[in-house]
Amino acid sequence: MFSFCSDPATLEGIQWYSCYLTTGKHLAFYMSFGTVLLLLAVTAPAALLFGFGGAMAARARFTPLSWLGKIYISVVRGVPDIAFFLFFVIALDQGIEYLRHKVKCPDWDEPIRQGSDFLVCSIAKMPLGDAPQWLHEAYGFSLAVLTFAIVFGAFAANVLFGAMQAVPHAQIETAAAYGLSHRQTFWRILVPQMWTYALPGLSNLWMVLIKATPLLFLLGVEDIVFWARELGGSKTAKFTAYPHPDWRMWYFLGLLVFYLVFTRVSELVLDRITTRLAHGQATVDGEAQRKAA
Repeated sequence: MFSFCSDPATLEGIQWYSCYLTTGKHLAFYMSFGTVLLLLAVTAPAALLFGFGGAMAARARFTPLSWLGKIYISVVRGVPDIAFFLFFVIALDQGIEYLRHKVKCPDWDEPIRQGSDFLVCSIAKMPLGDAPQWLHEAYGFSLAVLTFAIVFGAFAANVLFGAMQAVPHAQIETAAAYGLSHRQTFWRILVPQMWTYALPGLSNLWMVLIKATPLLFLLGVEDIVFWARELGGSKTAKFTAYPHPDWRMWYFLGLLVFYLVFTRVSELVLDRITTRLAHGQATVDGEAQRKAA
């Protein structure tokens, strides 16, 4: 980046560090923090949407739909996250390519499964082999977001289902006495009141989601863990222009500080949201606010 960085072998002290920390690989490392934040920004509402749908299905009056919602909650929550991530991403990717293969290459006469290999015609690849690099990265990121949303959506569904059950039944009976339909009662009475019961569980789930973002590394996305390992290592041929000892401990220490600061900020924001939602509610926080007033 700087003019004096043309010959790293001649650099010492602050100049060496200034050039080392502004290489293209380090800029990619800094940008990977944005990848993590983008993942959280997209996955959180997507997981909440999956969770709300799962909770609604689990409490549905239609028995098969109720079973479907409860099976989704139980099965996904019962499978270890790493196993589900590794299985689902591969299965989804191969499923998409298999469907494209059947449509685009109907005359293909070779078996798709050949031992441990999964072979489809070149035009069925997803994305195509000659696609730009950003498209490959966007596709991998999209698979990661969908997987995160499904996994954490099951946990959110369990939290929201319990929160719906926690709303006092007298509220539902009062709504029925006033002539509200089942749908009106659900959207006007149950849903607005359930959030104060759901927020503690959702807050904990948000913290778990933050800590789960290093799983991006397992899905092939170049996240902060990937770059911390690559840049901190001392035997990676890519970075021989700036040789150094094994600095992985310091890189991972930086990630530790990042996650601690981010979770602390999240705690402060969630505490304010909890206080606001508890206002006027028949909860411990709501009673404390009334007594303080």
